[in-house]
Amino acid sequence: MPADTPHVATVPYLAVVADPDTGRREFSQAALQAAGFTVRTASGAATLSDILDHTEPSVLVLDSSLSDIDVAAPVLVLVDLDNPAEVKAVEHAGVRDSIAKPPAAKELVHRATALINLVSRRTEARNEAETLRERLRMVSAALRGTNDPQQIADYVVAGFGETFGADRVWLTTFDDGRVPLINAQWHRPGLPALADSVFSHPEEARAAADLLWSRAEPLTVDGASWQDNTDDAGLPAELAALGAAASVAVPMGEGSSSLGIIWIALLDSPREWSRAELGLIQHVAGNAAHGLIQSHLITSQQQVVRQLRQLDKAKTDFLATVNHELRTPLTSIMAYLDMIQENTSDPVSAEVHQMLDIVVRNTERLRLLIEDMLSVSRHGHELSPLQLTRVRLARTLEIVTAALTPLAKLQNVSIALAPDADNAELMADEVQLQQVFTNLVSNAIKFTPSGGRIDVASVSETEADGTRWSTVSVSDTGMGISEDEIAHVFTRFYRASNAMSGAVPGTGLGLAITQDIVDRHGGRIEVASELGLGTTVTVKLPLDNHAPLSS
Repeated sequence: MPADTPHVATVPYLAVVADPDTGRREFSQAALQAAGFTVRTASGAATLSDILDHTEPSVLVLDSSLSDIDVAAPVLVLVDLDNPAEVKAVEHAGVRDSIAKPPAAKELVHRATALINLVSRRTEARNEAETLRERLRMVSAALRGTNDPQQIADYVVAGFGETFGADRVWLTTFDDGRVPLINAQWHRPGLPALADSVFSHPEEARAAADLLWSRAEPLTVDGASWQDNTDDAGLPAELAALGAAASVAVPMGEGSSSLGIIWIALLDSPREWSRAELGLIQHVAGNAAHGLIQSHLITSQQQVVRQLRQLDKAKTDFLATVNHELRTPLTSIMAYLDMIQENTSDPVSAEVHQMLDIVVRNTERLRLLIEDMLSVSRHGHELSPLQLTRVRLARTLEIVTAALTPLAKLQNVSIALAPDADNAELMADEVQLQQVFTNLVSNAIKFTPSGGRIDVASVSETEADGTRWSTVSVSDTGMGISEDEIAHVFTRFYRASNAMSGAVPGTGLGLAITQDIVDRHGGRIEVASELGLGTTVTVKLPLDNHAPLSS
């Protein structure tokens, strides 16, 4: 055994010694075994390759003639320092070192052990960095999972505190329209919480954060000199007064200015902050800023939606109250008009009778308007349930066209009815179906000039999937609707431009109510029109076992 063999190591490292020189190979083997290594040897490339196929050595001790090998383990190369070719061999990629041959036993063991420790430290650093990244990835994932700004802030401070083993973490936002005002803190057990008003001069804290934000780097204490910005961007006095042994202050911001600051502090343990750690801290701070901005926008939008809903309910309540107050006197007016017209003991003159007819028609228009307003006031709030019965659609269309024929004659417009020859039945609310087709035919009358024609037709059809439908079409030869306005005709209170310019009476409610009733019956309604030539409205209602919507 060599005389200068060092003390035996306690770590059971595996060393592979590959050297074609038998004496040198045996010397290296003996020195490493004496130091506690398990050693395997190889005299050539083939034997070395076979060993590496079946083992994972802690270190390889290779003669320069065998060093051209790509392995993950560290390699100690034996070189003749007077031979440039052998010296050049140690430049191979990977963790490598070289030692002059023949080596001294003590130096051989020392260099092999140093290489193993270097790899161990690098592996440990990589594992720590990956653990750090994984923990902070979990923090970022938690931020993306909530829209609550306070919860976002709480996740950040707790995540930083637990990841870095900190004593205190503080997050605060500034008076800024982009984010809400928030304070959040985390501290290790046993420490008292800080007061929420930790910054007596928040403008100074914001000035420091703005400066750091403009530099795109955090402020560190107890770090390397390149990180130390305390000369002109120190911590706010309140935080500095807490006397942290090591700390990081990172700004949160957007655009050209900061909107908050995060402070991580270790009170008793000095440490240096690596570039990787600072980069990850900045990344999470950026996610936090984005999350706070988004949550503030969402919260503001939700408040607007709530206010709009409250306004919509107030409007609905108002319409319902007005409708009720209007219907009561209108009912009395219509009753007295009927009594006057039907009075046979003291009949009125023809001229007065004609005037009463005009009053009756306008009173009826007012009644229909009130009914439409009442229907709209219930839309989406208190929809009356459908009273479903077996309804013959042909009969419903006959009732509607008969009731509106007098009005059509006054307009010099003809109505032609072509009912379904199958006389199909469907489950429906007959009163509401009558309202649907009354609205459609009334609209056709209003928009059809003198001498025009209205066709009401129905037919039963079976679609490709086997479902049966009753299709009703109401066509007119009226003024029509422009193509870009058709998409809006079912919007409440919407009136086509030609209706407005032509002073055609109406509120723009009829089609909105009609669509609602058709939808609740499980049907579909479509409009096809050509400006100046006329309009066709098609209603498709399900037959057989199609269940209408009840609410």
